[in-house]
Amino acid sequence: MKLGAARIFVRSFTEAKTFYADRLGLRIEACDDSHGFCMFDTGAAKLIVESIGDHDDEGERLVGRFTGLSFPVDDIQATHRELSALGVEFSGVPEQQPWGGWLATFRDPSGNGLQLAQQ
Repeated sequence: MKLGAARIFVRSFTEAKTFYADRLGLRIEACDDSHGFCMFDTGAAKLIVESIGDHDDEGERLVGRFTGLSFPVDDIQATHRELSALGVEFSGVPEQQPWGGWLATFRDPSGNGLQLAQQ
């Protein structure tokens, strides 16, 4: 079994689309602006960004939380500097983890937490 996609839910689809495409540099593979849906090419698994509807209490619980999703990078320090310069908001500088790798947590415009990871 292989992971095919991961979904992130957002409040503002327009802001999210700009963030993932322009700031993170992810290529849009499919998009439907009228339904608030975009699929980004992230390698083997796709990243799907979906907007929640107005007054969607269930959807609201899925927005603004740590997603557990990590983007592998070769040089976390350089990537952190580049993304910070583009306005990506990090919770701190990259930190070495007890398992030997490095992590840096950032947030999208809806407050969803994601990470850069260097092995």
